[in-house]
Amino acid sequence: MLDVALFMSNATRLKAVLEQEPSSPYYIVLVTLLSISLLLQVVIGILLIITARMNLNEASKQQRLNQLNDTTMVMVFITVIINIFITAFGVQKIGPLTPRPY
Repeated sequence: MLDVALFMSNATRLKAVLEQEPSSPYYIVLVTLLSISLLLQVVIGILLIITARMNLNEASKQQRLNQLNDTTMVMVFITVIINIFITAFGVQKIGPLTPRPY
């Protein structure tokens, strides 16, 4: 459920960034980081489904499951780091009543 919440949060942030002008500071960086994060989250979800469907009790599949688990954990770690940078760069939505910097 946390992955779904993070996915929705990143989708909302991406929408807010895309609503800003492309000349905004960090526009390209944020769009890139958010896109990578969303893509990684989809891949992680697929890997988790594959891992859950495999039978851990079969000795022949245990090494493959360990590899999938390790890959998933590395991707989760990378996603966390990317989201730290997304938060650091921040998304500021400029509304109609908010003065724009010149």
